[in-house]
Amino acid sequence: MFETLKNAFKVKEIRIKIYWTLLFLLLYRIGCYIPVPGIGTSLIPDEFSNNSYLSIMSMMTGGSLANGTLFAMGIGPYINASIIMQLLAVAIPPLERLSKQGEEGRKKIASYTRYLTIILAIVQSVGILLGYGEVYNGYASLSSIIAGGVTDKVFPKFLSYVIIVLFYTAGTCVTMWIGERITDYGVSNGISLLIFAGIIASAGIFFGQQFATIFANKSFDREAFLFLIIYLIIVVVVFSAIIFVDLAERKISVQYAKQVKGRKMYGGQSTVIPIKVNANGVMPLIFAFSIMTFPELIMTLFKADNALGWWQRWLGSQSQYPFYAIILALLIVFFAFFYSQIQFNPEDISKTIQQNGGFIPGIRPGKPTADYLKRISNRLTLFGAIFLALLALIPTVILNFIPTITSGGAFNATGMLICVSVALEFNTALESQIMMKNYKGFLK
Repeated sequence: MFETLKNAFKVKEIRIKIYWTLLFLLLYRIGCYIPVPGIGTSLIPDEFSNNSYLSIMSMMTGGSLANGTLFAMGIGPYINASIIMQLLAVAIPPLERLSKQGEEGRKKIASYTRYLTIILAIVQSVGILLGYGEVYNGYASLSSIIAGGVTDKVFPKFLSYVIIVLFYTAGTCVTMWIGERITDYGVSNGISLLIFAGIIASAGIFFGQQFATIFANKSFDREAFLFLIIYLIIVVVVFSAIIFVDLAERKISVQYAKQVKGRKMYGGQSTVIPIKVNANGVMPLIFAFSIMTFPELIMTLFKADNALGWWQRWLGSQSQYPFYAIILALLIVFFAFFYSQIQFNPEDISKTIQQNGGFIPGIRPGKPTADYLKRISNRLTLFGAIFLALLALIPTVILNFIPTITSGGAFNATGMLICVSVALEFNTALESQIMMKNYKGFLK
């Protein structure tokens, strides 16, 4: 990857794209520190930040959610809207036809996704405000809304909530705009890079806290330093396993028969269909964590303390009973197969191979080919789902035995998977642009 970056900086056009990418990421990180009127870190209750679903959201925004800043929701509403539109495109025939209409259809779906993002941002910002609780006993200071305002004037809580919701929704829209500009003028996918930047920022904050603990009171805590080294070794091992599985794929050979059209002969070639072991990426984890933590989020927002206590005791992420781990693993397997059915269609691939005069050696064309591809896909999906389940559970269990490490920050299953996926995607995008530049130079 470092060699790819070195080669990319030698090309002027790619170097400018990298600079644009860094500039937009800098703008995003600046927005993560802009305070929202009427909201501060001291106003956020402890139980809100301890919610596992909200802690994942805060990790993806680089701690902006925990601090209540302008980009507190980050790119989350846009990701949720994109996932919803993908599912609707499969379930609703008009949207499915629209998605197959080329560039014009994709533009319309992108427009619908933006409108849905705004709706979800409003709903999510209202839920976050309910979690923040009371703001100055029902009133917000006017001077916190208008710089240099009169400090002794106040206005009702409802109006302050409306203003905060508008700020959070506007922050989501700006974040969405930054992500799209990175995609258009920078390198790789802008939305993925924004999440990556948030996770790396969370990792920096986490390491800063750990070093502060080690060198507290102008002394050196050898035990805390040893535990940090052990923790880093575990993280490196988990990262290596993620990279190994993420790059693993099954290649299915396809042979095309020779066809004579006019005076030319076509076909007679052999190629492969690559099927990745973990083609679903982090999506099954996100779905499973969302399902498991959504009831806890609702109970926290509506102050249902009795129900929340029961849930945290039996089904919470910190529960001493194994029910949370068992249900989470089953949900990961279920969503892995569910998402694989959406992304990979063996019937369509089999039909395309047959129409082009191709066949898989030893397998008859048509339905036998579709069944063969489906069987291989199910096996790989099962292996990938088991890997994701182990990745979600084992690091958490191991890290619980390290007393000085109170929070993994970005180094949980979701954060590590996203970091690896985005880094590999960024490297692939750079390599493709370098290759295209070389092709252009050859043609000239």
